[in-house]
Amino acid sequence: MTNQFRLPVEPTSAQIRAHLDAMKQAQLRDGPPSAALRRDRIDRAIDLLRSNKRAFVDAINADYGCRNTQQTLLADILASVEGLRFNREHLETWMAQPATAEPFPGVRTRVDYQPLGVVGIISPWNFPVVLAFGPLGSAFAAGNRAMLKPSELTPATSELMAVLIARYFDADELTTVLGGAETGAAFSAQPFDHLVFTGSTQVAQHVMRAASENLVPVTLELGGKSPVLIGKDADLRLAAERVMTVKTFNAGQICLSPDYVLIPADRADAFVEHARAAVSQMYPTIRENPDYTSMIDVRGFERQLALVDDARSHGAQVVSLAPAGEELSDPLVRKMAPTIVRGATDAMRVMQEEIFGPVLPVVTYETFDDALAYINARPRPLALYYFSDDAAESGQVATRTTSGALVVNDAMTHVFFDTLPFGGVGASGMGHYHGEYGYRTFSHAKPVVFQSAGGESNLLMRAPYLPASETAIHGLIDA
Repeated sequence: MTNQFRLPVEPTSAQIRAHLDAMKQAQLRDGPPSAALRRDRIDRAIDLLRSNKRAFVDAINADYGCRNTQQTLLADILASVEGLRFNREHLETWMAQPATAEPFPGVRTRVDYQPLGVVGIISPWNFPVVLAFGPLGSAFAAGNRAMLKPSELTPATSELMAVLIARYFDADELTTVLGGAETGAAFSAQPFDHLVFTGSTQVAQHVMRAASENLVPVTLELGGKSPVLIGKDADLRLAAERVMTVKTFNAGQICLSPDYVLIPADRADAFVEHARAAVSQMYPTIRENPDYTSMIDVRGFERQLALVDDARSHGAQVVSLAPAGEELSDPLVRKMAPTIVRGATDAMRVMQEEIFGPVLPVVTYETFDDALAYINARPRPLALYYFSDDAAESGQVATRTTSGALVVNDAMTHVFFDTLPFGGVGASGMGHYHGEYGYRTFSHAKPVVFQSAGGESNLLMRAPYLPASETAIHGLIDA
């Protein structure tokens, strides 16, 4: 099936462009793929992941220094396979031409969902498999081909992905582009038919600017500061357990990780103690614990320490949840302990930047209106997590705030449901994928019109313009 062609590492812009042009020509030559071919491509992607799951576990662990097998199997392999399966099982339903009303007597219409062509995918390091194969599944279901640029910060995983993709796919179906920031810039400047980027808001600005030179439509999956809003009657033990479960998963290196907690002032102390208990139960040790993930690199580790030092210098109370007696400052180990920042203010970096680690600021509020105003005064988050069973408060959160998603009494749950769209809003992103939403994103909804034999629907445009025609138009306006 494949000659295992690969582009060179750090290819030039011209080399990327030449291969993209070849893929576009193949798409034009072969036409929209059948449902059977789309299923076949998805099945090969599933087989690639299932047959090589151990290799992916080992590669990601090597890239991180320490990342638990179960985390990778759950968040990268299983989540990818489930998403691919969902696309495979539903693509024929999505491909069916939707019924359209007859717009004028004798005129027939339909909407064809046509593949866009070649989709570019720039995937990040924090979940290097699912954030590549997630959008890829949607692109394949919609009948597209794809070029993938994985992160240079997970070199072992990216190389494994490139080797396996060349083994399972023809080069004009799916190709991997490996390289660093310069290669990423060249990749994002290519005239793709659609470009998907998952990463930071800052890098997204460069990606979108480069894509605009070719008027390439973009889907941007970013992040920002996703708040946890705790209501006055929330179960604090439950809230702390669920927040800290996600905040410590992958050591908080998740775009959907809770970024700060908004809580009534009189409940903050209790929340911190419940958080301490939850972390102690999950991670009685950290340094040598294979369940606790390392920061991706020294830079990421030192940034977390710097965020904490900055908060302390601005008067915050820093509460480390590290096990007693454990030394966690070793840059070779890169284990950053869960850390709560009490008294966080806007003067601190932890409240200005996306944290992307296990540091959790706590901000108190007096009234629920104050809390909503605090959220609304900041860029729109990728997700908002509200804890309480108060239906009136929940309704206010839903209607008076805007976020990529709203999750009640949990954090991050929505990302696992392929029946729901996934995406941000404003500074946290644009566009959606997952399930049918991804299929629509990577398709062009093309209207097709069959005019009636008499062409009556356009006769009113034809000169000479007669009084009877004008009367007819008045009648339509005033109907």
